[in-house]
Parts: sequence; C-alpha cells; structure tokens
Amino acid sequence: MQWLERRLPFLRPFLRHLVDYPMPPVNWLWTVGACLIVGLCLLVASGLFLALFYTPLPRLAFSAINTVERHVPAGWFLRSLHVGGADMTFAALYIHAGRGLWYGSYRAPRELVWWSGLCLLLLFMTTAFIGYVLPWGQMSYWGATVITNAVGDLPLIGPMLLSYLLGADGLGPVALHRFFILHIFLGFMTLLLVGVHLVCLHGVGSSNPTLSSRRPDRTMRPFVPYYAARDGLAVCVFLILYAVLVFFLPGWLENPVNLLPADPLRTPPNITPEWYLAPWFAMLRAIPSRLGGLLVAAGSLTVLFLLPWLGGRTGPTGRRACLAPIGWTLFFSAFLTLAAAGMHPPSPCWIWVSRLAILIWFTVPCVLLPLAARQENRSATPGPGRGPADVRGR
Repeated sequence: MQWLERRLPFLRPFLRHLVDYPMPPVNWLWTVGACLIVGLCLLVASGLFLALFYTPLPRLAFSAINTVERHVPAGWFLRSLHVGGADMTFAALYIHAGRGLWYGSYRAPRELVWWSGLCLLLLFMTTAFIGYVLPWGQMSYWGATVITNAVGDLPLIGPMLLSYLLGADGLGPVALHRFFILHIFLGFMTLLLVGVHLVCLHGVGSSNPTLSSRRPDRTMRPFVPYYAARDGLAVCVFLILYAVLVFFLPGWLENPVNLLPADPLRTPPNITPEWYLAPWFAMLRAIPSRLGGLLVAAGSLTVLFLLPWLGGRTGPTGRRACLAPIGWTLFFSAFLTLAAAGMHPPSPCWIWVSRLAILIWFTVPCVLLPLAARQENRSATPGPGRGPADVRGR
C-alpha cells in the first residue's frame, strides 16, 4: 500500500472518501444503484465474450448465435447472462428512475445528477435496441425496419441520419456491421457515463427521503459499514433473481418469433419490441403519423429533462404537497399501461388506452407538478405574525 501511495498520492484520499462518504437515512430503494452497476458490469463482460464469436453479416449472424448456444462450451450460459442482464438491468433502471421521481431527486442542487441519469437511460435504451437487432432474427429485422423507417421521416436530418446508419437503401451487411460497432462503442460509453453520474452524485450527496415526512431525520452516517452492507445484501438478492431468470425461466428471455432467421419477404403478424422499450413503441403506434409519433416519444423524455424547473423546489419545511404523490402514481400507472399496450397487438381499444396514458404522461409533469410546487411554496411561506417555528410545527 505504501508503494502504491508513493506513486499514486491521490489513492488514500480517494479511498477515505469512499469509506467516510456521509449518507442520509435512505431506504432500501437507494440500493438499486449498486445493483445497476453489477448488472452493467455483467452485461459488458458477457457481451465481450459474445463479440468473439459474432459475425456481422446477415447470412452468418443468426448461425453465429446458434453456434454460441449449441457448440461453444458454456456459450448458452453467457448468452443467457447477456440477454437476461438486459431485462434485469432495465428493471433496476426503471425502479431507480422511479425512486428519483417519487422523492424529487431531480430538484436543486441535484440537477446534474438527474440529467446525467436521464442521459444514461437514453444511452442504455439505444444500446439495447441496437443489440436486439444483432441476432438477425425475424423480430429483430422487422423491429429495426419499423424504427429506421420512423427515423427517416425526421425533417431535414432524417434522410442524412438514415444514410449514415444504414449505408444503403435498406437493412443489409453494411447496416448490420455498423450496428455491431455502435453496440460495442455505446456499451463502453455507458460505463463512462456511469462514472460521470457517480461524480455528480458525490459532488452534492444523496437526497434525504425523510425530509418529506413529519419528523425529518438529518443524521448522517458513513457509507462503510452501514450502507455498504445494505448494498451488498441488495446485490445478493439481485443476483439470486438474475439466476432464477437465467436458469429457471429461460423462455422469458427471448421472443419465440426471434428464434427464426430474418426473412425480409415475410412480415410477422404482430411486431412487438422487448418489454423495456414497449412504452415508447406504444407511443409511436398510438399516433397516426410516424413523425407525430416520434415527436411524442421524444417529448415524453424531454419533459423529464425539464423536471428541475417544472417540479419546483423543496420549501424550508421539506413537506410535499399532496398533489405530487397523486401525480406520480398516475404517471407510473401510465408507464405500465403503455408497456402493456406496446406488448399487445394493435387494436382500437389499446390505441385509445395508449392515447389516454400519453395524455396523463404529459399532464403530470406539465400541470400537476407546477401546481404542487406552488402549493409547497405557499405552505413554506410564513404568514403574518408567524415565524419559521410555526411553519415547522404546521
């Protein structure tokens, strides 16, 4: 250790910071971030192994995946680890983002933490979609066809972007090779952005969920051993669920239609994405215009970036307006409804349900949250003849 310290003088202060990092009394939802880091590391490790055997050519890509699963020693396990890792990591990612929404972690001074997390979500969604195309199965091919056609409808930049992405008139060898390179590149960019997210978090510290309760607790404890042990237990539970998915529920990992090689001459009766991309697919399908669907899908993420301004700030009392929990409950319900709609065949019922969920998605951050922020500001402002102690007592 002394040998390292003479050559890396910043090592001891860095380790001391990690050990003594002060944490507020957070609940178990704050452990999901550690599960995300473990899941992402497993995804990158298994993905590098799969890249050794993959051939980015349409006539060889599907057979290369079959070779890994049937002939490479433990290849089936590592591919299941990679495919199942996407499901587990997205589940943890959505829980992590939902926790930030519920507890107002997007508010000042944590705007950079929130924005870096949203950029991480976008990057992970893009990487997952590109990875879904690489097996070159029937659903992979047609799902990529739907998305690339929608991208081509973007005004001004759409045709140029599609030309750089495909390199030809349609999906083919050039496009598959570029998807393969992008998938690997974006995977490492995701790791880099995780580092940026952690730096932003350690700059301002974690939010305190007890500030919205009647008896806020401002006690700070070091990360080690209190919260490190809790994170370790959460990671163990995460890995157990991960193992159950890989070993006992392999049928959940992949769409049966995608077990067939891509056939450009035969369209599947129902094109459905993976569940973690289904809400935005439902948005694209609910709007008659492809350009309108893209604008709605992009707008649904844009309003999340605007939350630091739309959601207001926490007043001196730390009390939350009753509209905020109601709004986020409606928002989460809309997200689950869109996910269910995206996984079902298109029908008039699901189309109108999707449109209602889209309306709720935009209404909550654009209407309910500003009203809740105004209610919080009024409750935090002392009235005539009342001091801060009276406000806190209220």
